[in-house]
Amino acid sequence: MPWFAGVDRSQVNWQPTIDPNRCIGCGICMNCGKKVFDWLPDEQEAVVARPLDCVVGCNTCANLCHGRAISFPEVKELLKFYARNHIWDRVKAALISEGKLFQPRSTVQTNIGSTCTCDSGTTLTAGSAADVNAIARRKV
Repeated sequence: MPWFAGVDRSQVNWQPTIDPNRCIGCGICMNCGKKVFDWLPDEQEAVVARPLDCVVGCNTCANLCHGRAISFPEVKELLKFYARNHIWDRVKAALISEGKLFQPRSTVQTNIGSTCTCDSGTTLTAGSAADVNAIARRKV
């Protein structure tokens, strides 16, 4: 499932920027699992070579950069983009359709004052008050 449920990654403003004046050449950014950075041996510093490969929301390289040379766009701008493009709803719908998330759960009030929570579409039946209590106590 695409992270953005149909929104092209190039539209998402999330990638690292390196301030060459602050980079001390520690190389910690080269540990990026997505291989976003390349090392320039002559300059003894890294460059952002594949910005669109950066995992949106990840800023581990910036957190670990010894020279504090790596920065990212403001998270609040990313959250606005998610809201504007309904990313959360689209991703959740895709995950539900793939069976990776379950439908929202519903709470049912029983006729004896207990409540029971179950998956949407589940039919609860009980032949006695004891059955209703047993269903209400169960974690479904």
